[in-house]
Amino acid sequence: MITYNRILAVVQPDTTEQPALCRAVEIAGKTGATIDAILVVYDHSYDMTTMLTRAEREAMRQAVIKEREEWLTTHFTKFEKNDINLHVVWSDTRYEAIIAFAIKNDIDIVIKATRNHNDLTSVIFTPTDWHLLRKCPMPILLVKEHAWPEHGNIVATVNVGTEDKTHALLNDKVTTIAKDYADLLSGQVHLVNAFPSTPLNIAIEIPDFNPETYYDSVRNHHLQNMEAHSAKFGISMTNCHVMEGLPENVVKQVTKNLDAELVVIGTVGRTGLSAAFIGNTAEQVIDNINCDVLAIKPDGFVSPVH
Repeated sequence: MITYNRILAVVQPDTTEQPALCRAVEIAGKTGATIDAILVVYDHSYDMTTMLTRAEREAMRQAVIKEREEWLTTHFTKFEKNDINLHVVWSDTRYEAIIAFAIKNDIDIVIKATRNHNDLTSVIFTPTDWHLLRKCPMPILLVKEHAWPEHGNIVATVNVGTEDKTHALLNDKVTTIAKDYADLLSGQVHLVNAFPSTPLNIAIEIPDFNPETYYDSVRNHHLQNMEAHSAKFGISMTNCHVMEGLPENVVKQVTKNLDAELVVIGTVGRTGLSAAFIGNTAEQVIDNINCDVLAIKPDGFVSPVH
């Protein structure tokens, strides 16, 4: 069951279209949560005013904040009935300001809109998006131009073939949250798992290697683990998709076929050589699909932002 108390929506500057805030209002209406809306502002000309006194620099900063506060209250009247707390925060590092606010104010979920690409079939993820995905300790909901009708499909991406305990626990957490959202939206959960293709170099280098036997073995391993995982959560195998290929391609295909409303994915926030399936590959999955994405961290994750 989803028990959000406080939702943080990230305001997009200089536009009255606010998908994140609209989604926050929708979720708050179903959960009873209160909404905080944050607009992070910074004027880079402030960095070139070192010849001014501290009081003059502060006056300049306050002037920018006041102007943004007035813009918020003027253009967001359609949200007045929803009792939204508006915050303008001064910071030259947007993601740090968002995460710091969320941690300080015990936020349960952060919602942020993505930007449409010019071809209208994909979106552009900003550096802020990626930093939030890697470093924010609470769930991040990235909102795209996709409706949330009732009785829709919620996709949970899992890696049931893993023997890593952290991954296994995250599989459980992702599935549980997907079921919670399915209850919230009167929808149904689909589980998606990708397994690797047969490595061609092995087939070439080892004469006795049988690609078909290898394929069947790997597929059966993932199917058996998926059956055990789905049974634990009461999800029918007809709603389980175990497919060969790269995770980003498999998830994209399934979500498109299902016209999914939401994809729930786990990410441990790793970078560089330590990245695993639920690290950098999770970001490739997110970048490939055209519906809302809820990114979940494992229990015990500690943000590098304080």
